[in-house]
Amino acid sequence: MDEVRVVDYHTAGEPFRIVTSVEVPGASVPDRRVFAQSSAEVDAVRQLLVNEPRGHADMYGGFVVPGNDSDADFGVLFWHKDGYSTACGHGTIALGAWAVESGLVSAPADGVTEVVIDVPSGRVVARVTCVGGSVSSVAFRNVPAYVDRRGVPVSTSRGSALADVSFGGAFYASVPAASVGLAVTPACYTDLIAVGREIKWALDSSAVHPVDPRLNGMYGTIFYDDLGSWDGGPHQRNVTVFADGEVDRSPCGSGTSARLALLYDEGRLTDGRVLRHDSIVGSTFLGRVVSEADGGVITEVEGTAYRTGTATFTLDPRDPLGTGFTLR
Repeated sequence: MDEVRVVDYHTAGEPFRIVTSVEVPGASVPDRRVFAQSSAEVDAVRQLLVNEPRGHADMYGGFVVPGNDSDADFGVLFWHKDGYSTACGHGTIALGAWAVESGLVSAPADGVTEVVIDVPSGRVVARVTCVGGSVSSVAFRNVPAYVDRRGVPVSTSRGSALADVSFGGAFYASVPAASVGLAVTPACYTDLIAVGREIKWALDSSAVHPVDPRLNGMYGTIFYDDLGSWDGGPHQRNVTVFADGEVDRSPCGSGTSARLALLYDEGRLTDGRVLRHDSIVGSTFLGRVVSEADGGVITEVEGTAYRTGTATFTLDPRDPLGTGFTLR
């Protein structure tokens, strides 16, 4: 395997490893994702970068690829320890910051620049705000989010729970943490992972996209604490347990979109109200509904991303651990 160069960012505490040197064939980003899933050569790079000792069980990243057409600045294949996701809001925020800071997309010293990115679930736009020549925030507009089902019963090791299922580029099951005797705090971390996995897998086969079967499957469980209101609207704290027990340190971008669809449906985001969405580590996204569209809503989720470093990774052919391992 050749050397793999990466640029690392974090968005609200969640890592995102950006790779520009991997070529993935396909006529579109969704097609490239299918190819990557079936290609031992491409997937070996994912494993190298996400597994220990170069990554960890909660690592996240993406391969930058061509967009679906010339209207996109680029495309991306999102990945984690268990494979390739259909959406990633925190990754989109990081990519927006990276595109401007790297000079890939030119931006004025002061103002908003739109970075158009094709992802497996559709086309998203990262609106990058610069102040004094530096990126100050990134707000991404997602594919339409919608409510799928409400009050779906699911049995867990901590009793029965009711899940609200919604789509924000991927399917999520939202459950009040208190309903399973937990809270969104680091002290409950291990139990949140265990119950989150149970709920995700119990509902996985029932999450069916109405148009594109490549988007089927329950991506994650969102546990939330309702903290009432802040000056702008609802205030909640959440943790998303996605893939197979991976934990989002950020408030989860596409998960926030899925939460926004539910809150809008409940009438809690009328008149321009904004969701303050906190994470398990205390970081914050701000989310709002921009408009109604396609049976759902267009959402905008705002956060910040910062570069944490660059690296060149190699695989010594003598290394018996090969592309690594994951401990959960």
